[in-house]
Amino acid sequence: MAAPIEFKLFAPYNKGAALMGCFSDWEEIPMEKDEEGNFRTKVDLEDGVYQYKFRVQSKSWFLEADQWVDVIDPYATDIDDPTQNAVVRIKDGDRIIDSYVWKHDDKPLPADRELVIYEMHVADFSGGEADPLARGKYEHVVEKLDYLADLGINAIELMPLKEYPGDYSWGYNPRYFWAAESSYGTTEELKNLIDECHARGIRVIIDGIYNHSESSSPLTQIDHDYWYHHDPRDPDNNWGPEFNYEFYDEKLGTYPARKFIGDTVRYWVQEYHLDGIRFDAARQIANYDFMHWIVQEAKKVAGPKPFYTIAEYIPEDPSITNVDGPMDGCWHDSFYHSIIPQLCGDNFDLERLKEVIDCKRQGFLGATNVVNYLSNHDHDRVFSELGERGILDEAAFKRAKLGVALLMTAVGVPLIWMGEEFGEYKAKTLEQSKIDWTLLGNDMNKGLWEYYKGLIHLRKNNQALYTENIEFFHEDPEAKVFAYTRWNDEGSRVVVVANMSENYLAGYSVPHFPANGTWHEWTGNYDVESVDDNIMIDLPEYEAKVFVWQ
Repeated sequence: MAAPIEFKLFAPYNKGAALMGCFSDWEEIPMEKDEEGNFRTKVDLEDGVYQYKFRVQSKSWFLEADQWVDVIDPYATDIDDPTQNAVVRIKDGDRIIDSYVWKHDDKPLPADRELVIYEMHVADFSGGEADPLARGKYEHVVEKLDYLADLGINAIELMPLKEYPGDYSWGYNPRYFWAAESSYGTTEELKNLIDECHARGIRVIIDGIYNHSESSSPLTQIDHDYWYHHDPRDPDNNWGPEFNYEFYDEKLGTYPARKFIGDTVRYWVQEYHLDGIRFDAARQIANYDFMHWIVQEAKKVAGPKPFYTIAEYIPEDPSITNVDGPMDGCWHDSFYHSIIPQLCGDNFDLERLKEVIDCKRQGFLGATNVVNYLSNHDHDRVFSELGERGILDEAAFKRAKLGVALLMTAVGVPLIWMGEEFGEYKAKTLEQSKIDWTLLGNDMNKGLWEYYKGLIHLRKNNQALYTENIEFFHEDPEAKVFAYTRWNDEGSRVVVVANMSENYLAGYSVPHFPANGTWHEWTGNYDVESVDDNIMIDLPEYEAKVFVWQ
């Protein structure tokens, strides 16, 4: 039985609009504008799936005045890939997204301070391992969730999922903000991925693009300057038309860009049961007022469960996360830029190391205010950095292990870039580049994976590493050795002694040890006694020893 289904298009200063769809043989159906700027019409539709689009008289400066253009509904929740038309689903006389039933909403999820985040690109992470060219989909990520849970991961950060043009992209060119990228699978399959993550106690954070859109996004065609800045504010860092969060429409009493992005963020958090958002290019958004508001909107919808907001704010500024800052955390790019050159032996700068391992020295307040990493999608991988300098094989694996020891014991939330845990080495590329799972068949790669797994386990079982507490109690710049301790108020204590030199230091004495008694050295699995506030150990080149108070 057919029911009246309303279609509307917000285009307040456009002269005319019409609806076209498969239900009208693509003939125009006139639309009437109401006082709030919405063109509306109703169509009687039976249950089913329909394609549609709008035709509107554009007000965009790059088109002729009042030129009629075909546009996709900016609020379309699904796009038909070959035709690039909007899709609407009708069931029981109402619009629906899909028929997915959530199964694991009752599962407890880790707090922000407990997170070990794994960043992935759906297409390149997983799926079709037998066929190295097969494109990964949501369902293939599900197949790898037990692998991630075994590693100890308790949050995944998915690179952008909004529908983009073409079949392969990193997703930083979103065209349709409400539709999930269809080449990865259906909305049900995305929900099933998130549900299966929750079943394993893994939170799901998405990478949200709210600074800009792809140039042919529908709003650009309807009335470009109503939603976007006319010109890029920073031409050197411009990735598409930039939303204008400052513009206020006095006649209608609305901030158009804020309303659109607010609607889309609320929709994604509610519809997909998300546990956090990484805000891409937050420095370019350059509007704390808007960011405060959008974070509050997201957290309101998320309800009582934990929800982590992270800014990509580079170079980082503690004000983005501190008392008056809008975000919970930010990407700690200076951690990467300090640790990697020192792992590679380019320089040794102890003060710089102390600054990034203890972010409070840079003005951050807490352990969830920074997300630390040795690499991410924007940077070359650790092994490609080492390889460029001729550091290969065992020497490279040794330094990679030193890096992850610092990553997992520094103040902050650690993030791993997919494949890093087993030594993926491919150079950064925007082209399709699947990670090579066959590397896990090699002893050294598997050994690195075990090292990552052990350190993640150590982190989860020693809550000293969740705190802001850190003290550098031994510094030996000549030998390139330093030591620090982390602790909490319940008696958990961890000590890290790092040798950043190429010299094997036999019988090295570490004074001022935080407590006398038995310490368990985690990397070599042995006990050592601290006597008179001192321990003596062999400290191999480019290696960290990690001691846990017994």
